[in-house]
Amino acid sequence: MGIIVKPLVTEKMTSISEKFTNRYGFIVSPKANKAEIKKEIEAMYNVTVVDVNTLNYAGKNKSRYTKAGFIKGRTNAFKKAIVTLKEGDVIDFYSNI
Repeated sequence: MGIIVKPLVTEKMTSISEKFTNRYGFIVSPKANKAEIKKEIEAMYNVTVVDVNTLNYAGKNKSRYTKAGFIKGRTNAFKKAIVTLKEGDVIDFYSNI
């Protein structure tokens, strides 16, 4: 399994990308560091990475009451990377569709 798990295409990340045109979000491996993330993004998308910010999210306990009874579960923990590219570089996530 690689360092990059998947690109982050959510409402919040889209609004950040519209405000700052050279920032993109990715879900990455929890053990990956900033240098590895930078190298992987540059190799995969053929762009120049200026900055990498990482955020660790802990899994949260969730529960709900249904007709079948009380259900308990847990959301996954993950690591998110916000990547800032060199001015003029663009990543197109929808080019393969």
